[in-house]
Amino acid sequence: MSYNFESEVPEALGQLLKTEEDYNVIIHIGEEPNFKEFHAHSNILRCRSEYFNKILSSENIERKDGKYIIKKSNIYPQAFEIILKYIYTGKFNITNKAGTELLDFMIISDEMMLKKLTKLTEDFIVKNQQQFLQNDPVGILQIVYYCKPLINLQEFCLEKICSKPEILFKSDKFIQLPAPLLEIILKRDDLNLKEIEIWENLIKWGLAQEKSLNQDVSKWSKDDINILKRILYKFIPLIRFFEISTEDYYTKVKPYEKILSKELRDDILKFYMLPGYKPIYTPRQPKYPKLNVNTESIIINSNHAALFPNWIDRKGDEHINKDIPYEFKLLYRASKDGNTAASFHTKCDNKGATVVVVKISNSEQIVGGYNPLFLDSSNSCKSTKDSFIFSFADKNNLKSANVVYSKTGDKSIQCNSSFGPIFGVDLYIHYGDTYNTCNTWTSDVYSYPTLNLPNSFKADDYEVFQVIKK
Repeated sequence: MSYNFESEVPEALGQLLKTEEDYNVIIHIGEEPNFKEFHAHSNILRCRSEYFNKILSSENIERKDGKYIIKKSNIYPQAFEIILKYIYTGKFNITNKAGTELLDFMIISDEMMLKKLTKLTEDFIVKNQQQFLQNDPVGILQIVYYCKPLINLQEFCLEKICSKPEILFKSDKFIQLPAPLLEIILKRDDLNLKEIEIWENLIKWGLAQEKSLNQDVSKWSKDDINILKRILYKFIPLIRFFEISTEDYYTKVKPYEKILSKELRDDILKFYMLPGYKPIYTPRQPKYPKLNVNTESIIINSNHAALFPNWIDRKGDEHINKDIPYEFKLLYRASKDGNTAASFHTKCDNKGATVVVVKISNSEQIVGGYNPLFLDSSNSCKSTKDSFIFSFADKNNLKSANVVYSKTGDKSIQCNSSFGPIFGVDLYIHYGDTYNTCNTWTSDVYSYPTLNLPNSFKADDYEVFQVIKK
């Protein structure tokens, strides 16, 4: 007979750390006024940490009264206390830590070669991304940009900012953003801001860099114009002026027009005045074209919709930066049109090819599918190899998208008067089931490769779009 008392070991070691009995290591962490002395045991530090093992094995380590002395002035006591507890017990709690505290924690755990702890913290940050960036986006961007151990978080943070730019651009600290970081963000093609909004924020940032500038541009001297021109000269080429309406240009850009080069001003004027004129100055192109679906859907935006044509035509990224060959017309929204089988079929039957999008409750996940045929109430199965189902594990991260096509075409689409959309048995909603609360979807694996969806899940809402070839 064998017994497992593993749970008692961390508890005992945690008690040993607390009582400090027979400690032989003194660790000085931080500097006044944020300084704390910790007591630990060399045997535990050696076997649990390669970092401490190297320090304690050094011939030059400081000793006093038979105890090892370790000094780390560049570490915050609050973070080290969590790490020391982790070394002793294998447990740590960072649930209520702010964004900058989490990054400090990652930096320290990386320095101490605690790879597992570093990875767990990074995973926690990714999972709690909204809360992570919300309070101090500028401070966090600076830390991840300048600190090498956080290289994996750089792209993550930038993608999050570009997906939800209000986190940064509506922050009181936006004007404190360093110029190199602002340039990196404005160079990205996935920045989800209208061009006029980018311009307005750029002017706001530029004015904040020189306090002597009068907020009333009509009172500026030539020197004032040159000051702002000097501040913004790197950023002007990053603005897509040709995507700004004539009205917005006149009211919001023209007052500052003198900071633009004469060549650029002339090019913009020709663009507005001459039909069919192709601008000489062609800044960055939008990575994801703007589609009408962006204004109709409450679940997806144009960034999501721009991927559908590529999946429909199986063309990879061919349509990106080109004219989209399809329009997506909203036919039905469950929350608006009635979450019943009858309402669904009234709105969607016999409308040709359709795309369905579903927002899973209590998550950031969107799932859905494409029917290249048509919907009806015939209580029959349809076969096609061109249908697909998809998932965005995180609707704010386009890279989380996954799409799978019908394996054999057999029964990949079904139509039933008691159901909503049916993609095989792989994704569907059944209104005829008396146990269905009209927002429960089901997913099994049959006609399509798995998307690893739950067998049953609640949906906040779902929409159906007619796919119209241009």
